Amino acid sequence: PGLDLIVGGHSQNPVCMLAANLRNDAYRPGQPCAPDRQNGAWIVQAHEWGKYVGRADFELGPGGVQLLKYELMPVNMLLPAAAPNAKKELAQPRLPEDATLRAFLQPFQDKGQAGLLLPVGTSEAIFDGSRDRVRRAPNALGLLVARSMMDKVGADMALMNSGGLRDSLPAGPLTYRDVLIVQPFGNTVSVITLSGAELLDYLRFAARQTPGAGAFPQTVGVRMVINGTVLESAQIGGAPIDPARSYRLAINNFTAQGGDGYPALNKHAGYINSGFVDADVLREFISKRSPLKLADFDPGDTVQRR
Repeated sequence: PGLDLIVGGHSQNPVCMLAANLRNDAYRPGQPCAPDRQNGAWIVQAHEWGKYVGRADFELGPGGVQLLKYELMPVNMLLPAAAPNAKKELAQPRLPEDATLRAFLQPFQDKGQAGLLLPVGTSEAIFDGSRDRVRRAPNALGLLVARSMMDKVGADMALMNSGGLRDSLPAGPLTYRDVLIVQPFGNTVSVITLSGAELLDYLRFAARQTPGAGAFPQTVGVRMVINGTVLESAQIGGAPIDPARSYRLAINNFTAQGGDGYPALNKHAGYINSGFVDADVLREFISKRSPLKLADFDPGDTVQRR
């Protein structure tokens, strides 16, 4: 109540409805599109990555806010090919570039590209960051990123939310752009000093995360046995976690603030935000360990699920 319009973005879907609570899953670019409405509030969203410009025309008057027009306008968007090896077609006639605006923006593009293409190191193999793998099981990319965080702040273990890993790290020469594609959010590395009892509670929460979710944990420095969703045992340094001891946990600030549903730790007395940006931490780690070898980051049986 009290909201007239919500402009969404995070779910990265085009909002096109057939009726209330009934999404138009058959929607294709260029077709008529209707927004969602809940409790009197219009909800609009133009998919992702600049594929569309969303337009919604409203009339504000004594009777409230009335929707006059809503459309998602494709921006030089290619439709999926109708058959294998078929040529993709534009969803609408191509929009020409504005030469004056392009000329104005080009120096910024060139400067950005120069920074993005700075060499970082090399990798002997692909570190797989595809969503269907990195969010379902421990993998080398997750361990690589978690290890870079743990080493940077001198922690006993690190946990990385898989939702923060957005793509694979390719084989061959690596640039800063490759690193930013993996970690594009500009989060910072945090370290929290916890009692063993507190750390075990945190790991019990991590063990309950469903494969496929962004909260699915990628860890390093700890060995866990998980039965279903129950943490049966956890070891650090070859010894069971001692509830009375203190341990240092490295996580990013997004997770520390309760991101992906994790318990918030940023108000904990032992919390420190290092200020080190995660992508820069990974870049530094790759430079020191280059060439990266996939076998060095094989999680093996560090997490056993029964």
